[in-house]
Amino acid sequence: MDNNKLAELLFPEIDKLPSFWEQKYQKRNLSQGEEVTRYAPSPTGFVHFGALFASLADFLVAKKSKGVVFLRIEDTDKKREVLGGVQEIVNTLKSFNINFDEGESFGGEYGPYIQSEREEIYKTYAKELVKKGKAYPCFCSESDLEHMREKQEKNKENIGYHGEYAVCRNLSYEQIEQKIKNGEKFVLRFKCPYNENDKVEINDIIRGKRVVPQNINDVVIIKSNGLPPYNLAHAVDDHLMQTTLVIRGDEWFSSLSEHLQLFEALGFTPPKYAHISPIQKVDENGNRRKLSKRKDPEADMNFFAENGYPVGAVKDYILTLLNSDFEQWRAQNPKEDILNFDFSLKKMSASGSLFDIKKLTDISKNYISGLTNIEVYDLAKSWAEKYDKQLYKNFVDNKNYWLDILNIDRNIPKPRKDLSHFKEIFETYNYMFDEEFIGKNILKENNIFELLSAYDKEAVLKVLQEYPKFYDECDEQSVWFDKIKDLSEKIGFAREVKEFKQNPEKFKGHCGDVSTIIRVAITGRTQTPNLYEILKLLGKDSISKRLKLALEVLNSK
Repeated sequence: MDNNKLAELLFPEIDKLPSFWEQKYQKRNLSQGEEVTRYAPSPTGFVHFGALFASLADFLVAKKSKGVVFLRIEDTDKKREVLGGVQEIVNTLKSFNINFDEGESFGGEYGPYIQSEREEIYKTYAKELVKKGKAYPCFCSESDLEHMREKQEKNKENIGYHGEYAVCRNLSYEQIEQKIKNGEKFVLRFKCPYNENDKVEINDIIRGKRVVPQNINDVVIIKSNGLPPYNLAHAVDDHLMQTTLVIRGDEWFSSLSEHLQLFEALGFTPPKYAHISPIQKVDENGNRRKLSKRKDPEADMNFFAENGYPVGAVKDYILTLLNSDFEQWRAQNPKEDILNFDFSLKKMSASGSLFDIKKLTDISKNYISGLTNIEVYDLAKSWAEKYDKQLYKNFVDNKNYWLDILNIDRNIPKPRKDLSHFKEIFETYNYMFDEEFIGKNILKENNIFELLSAYDKEAVLKVLQEYPKFYDECDEQSVWFDKIKDLSEKIGFAREVKEFKQNPEKFKGHCGDVSTIIRVAITGRTQTPNLYEILKLLGKDSISKRLKLALEVLNSK
């Protein structure tokens, strides 16, 4: 068969040669060791947690090597594409400060970075494969392929379009021409040169060296709609964009021999590959399973934005999943940029990482506790502007008061870790607002009786009645606490804790118990940041109202 003639029959609209595109996309000026990585998602729905996991790996590898990382949108599967999916990907990645050197919405010299806009490029290389006798049209219908699969299953043969089942391999030019004149649709298939006994050795950065069977199928490389599936599209794009390392999900590992065959047929040098195992989760039965889009809200990256987890905390958590030694490094380098961490694909687990929301929460608490009050305020306000307009107004109207609240127990060697995400910030500090505390009667709502059940009711009432006589908002903290001790002594509590421990039967409690009683009456909680600072911020009038409310609630029962 005259393959050149066949190529013109199949692709009459393509008038360019591969050399045109090779010249258009000039070689990158890279030094030894500099990696070009790409994050290449499909716009098929919300951005999965695993997507940020992979894109952060791409980003770190490129940046650590002083190379290039770009964003490419793989949208040739139009049946699965979701309206607005591309913008969702771009917006989500930008919100997590994954700033690519080039790519869709970032610009660059190797675009377009959306695959559906590169149809002419793919067809140029597909046409070249036809010219070389390495590809041919296939007119088999879905019904034909289904009958083929049924026969293969019945005969316990390898499923696929190969060997005697590759019936369109042997069509003559005249047969092909007639089918096209008849308006029959066709796909373009790669003419696989291997058989069932052939093997190939592949070297995966994460999994190591493996010997696997060669692909034997004549796979589709151009669909009937003119667009290629992933196999040809990524081979052409990674060649022209000069990708040196592909980091992708392990679902593609079984297809690697097929992909390497296409690189070989096209005359391209393949990139290195690293296949990442999926993020897993322990279910209610204690079994590990994939983090599911359908079952797990945290699979959606919007979950973290909507709940107000700081971007830095989420990225720190992901790095603990990428490399297990990151957590120790972060503890030793709390303020360091993640680019200073010795990230390596070789340190990644081949068996997959386990998502743990409790671990994320702990990391987020550590992260927020290390921020300044201004940083926490700005982040929380930005979150509220998008997700809680009422809270946003509160932040704007009470900026200085919020800054003072957020500064309590912050600039100390071991700052408190009350806050893990911004959705809970008002609930965490709502006792600092009279309209909330008094208006909603938090003491009754939080059951002050239960909170103070360890103490004699009469002793509690006495503490609350006497305390206003001892409180002076001008006192320094040491003087303030000495007065707590004075009050304790006056009403039958031990002045010192050790004094109580030596003779517990002699006292109603100790000075710490008196502080707890006051804390509960003022905040509705047994655990809060520094009580002295809370009292100073609330002021004497608010304190008086709260003590009065506490007495009313206690005397109502």
